[in-house]
Amino acid sequence: MNSAYDRLPLNALRVFEAVATRLNFGDAAEALHVTPAAVSQQIKSLEDYLQTPLLRRNGRNVQLTLEGTRLLPGIRRGMDELEAALQQIRQERQSGTVNVTTLSSFLQKWLTPRLADLHAHHPEIDFRIHASAEAVDFARTDFHAAIRLGHGRYEGLHSEKILDESLVVVASPAVLAKHGPLSDAGGLSKLPLLHGTEIDWASWCAGDTACLTALRGAFIDDSASLLSAVIEGLGFGILRWTLAAGELQAGRVALASARVVPYRFAYYFVCPEAYLALPKVAALRDWLVEQANQFAGPPTRLAG
Repeated sequence: MNSAYDRLPLNALRVFEAVATRLNFGDAAEALHVTPAAVSQQIKSLEDYLQTPLLRRNGRNVQLTLEGTRLLPGIRRGMDELEAALQQIRQERQSGTVNVTTLSSFLQKWLTPRLADLHAHHPEIDFRIHASAEAVDFARTDFHAAIRLGHGRYEGLHSEKILDESLVVVASPAVLAKHGPLSDAGGLSKLPLLHGTEIDWASWCAGDTACLTALRGAFIDDSASLLSAVIEGLGFGILRWTLAAGELQAGRVALASARVVPYRFAYYFVCPEAYLALPKVAALRDWLVEQANQFAGPPTRLAG
């Protein structure tokens, strides 16, 4: 359905403002890079649209009629507001807000400790981060980008792997001191185990028949909460390395096995192709890639 804007003679209004400002057809034509005849035609079309004269012609010079005098301030206000809106959009290509969505656990344990560095490098950009496991519809939301844990197949979107993921077994130092590291000989049924959604214990020790019996222990379906339970000394947990690395460095958890299992998913930077052309979105992508390149993988041996 057509709107009222479809009928507005926008070009004629722009020409009228140029003539009314200079009160001269030739000067207005020169400023607009058109011929005086084209200017005259646009003024006539606007007067026909309004059914009232706007200018009194006196050779090449003109004067505003009462109606033209009343119209001019409104046109200038409208053009100023339009220019301000366009200028804001141009500026926000470089700065302003970037809306990002990612997993809550990844945000808490990997991204948040690095946000101070992001702000230091890009103080002109405000990053608004939404924590959710749900895939967003970029066409129906105001999100600019997402950091997703998956296979990287996001149809119609730019998708770029930024970080591989691994699974490790961790425990609090107290639990590890009491029970020792996991043994290749099995015996998990005697240990306090915590269960999560990343991988089950039977899959962790696939091929070990001693491991394939039912294993008891608390089940926690949120990875960050599972890590908190490990820190509190409730048992051994299998966790993504991106979540455990910071706690390992801080000494709140320790590796309980030298075994590292490549995770089936990786982290991807995802956004519409058009948004990748925005300097502020590209800046976020570049920073994430740099941080991922600096992030060390899990050690292949236990601390002595």
